[in-house]
Amino acid sequence: MRHLAVYLMLVIGGNAAPTAEDVTNALSAAGVEVDTERLNTLVAELAGKDIEELIALGSEKLMVGGGGGGGVAAGAGGDAPAADSAPAVVEKPKEEEVDALAGGMDMFGGDGGGGDY
Repeated sequence: MRHLAVYLMLVIGGNAAPTAEDVTNALSAAGVEVDTERLNTLVAELAGKDIEELIALGSEKLMVGGGGGGGVAAGAGGDAPAADSAPAVVEKPKEEEVDALAGGMDMFGGDGGGGDY
């Protein structure tokens, strides 16, 4: 993903066809490790293709496939209570939280005994 992000940033910056070396230089300047195999695959797959067309095509596929999630359907009416159609929520018993610093020093070096601040 980092390779694609940098590739796209280079395109936006005016480099119409970034090379693997361009992407490597940008990532290295930011201190990010480069996976040469993945980068070479990405550059080979994008070679000669219009990025704007690919993004538009991908957007169309997202619209057709939907974005997941769904709304709650309205009830069908009738005498059955709405709670019967919803799955029961099982509550977990709450575990008591333990303060990791209980009895120890506070972050200001005190003994936790009150005192003036």
